[in-house]
Amino acid sequence: QVRLVEFGGGSVQAGGSLRLSCVATGYTTSRDIMGELIMGWFRQAPGKEREGVAAIDGDGNINYAESVKGRFTISISKDNAQNTLTLHLNSLKPEDTAMYYCAADPPFRPQRTLLSPLDFAYWGQGTQVTVSS
Repeated sequence: QVRLVEFGGGSVQAGGSLRLSCVATGYTTSRDIMGELIMGWFRQAPGKEREGVAAIDGDGNINYAESVKGRFTISISKDNAQNTLTLHLNSLKPEDTAMYYCAADPPFRPQRTLLSPLDFAYWGQGTQVTVSS
């Protein structure tokens, strides 16, 4: 089991910046699994499907959605007890307005698409990002 708690979010004007953080805990009996967790950020705007924003796998490979490349940066830090996933959101646009979710998945799937919500088993509660024009 993995528990995810998100921090950050808020309201900014277009062109502004925000930082989202997500702390992942769990798998206390298997630190190796925590170290290999695939983690990512997803977002969902009203009336739209949840979409992948950025994700990172256990080897440090990163995927970004085309719409955020060059503007958002994902990073992860790991210690013995937890993983902390961070998303820096720069040059924000009104179309970035959405509920942002942190997600994690253990490295057991034989195949995965890094930005597919279907390939993530654990989800945070979400944090709202609102960008005004």
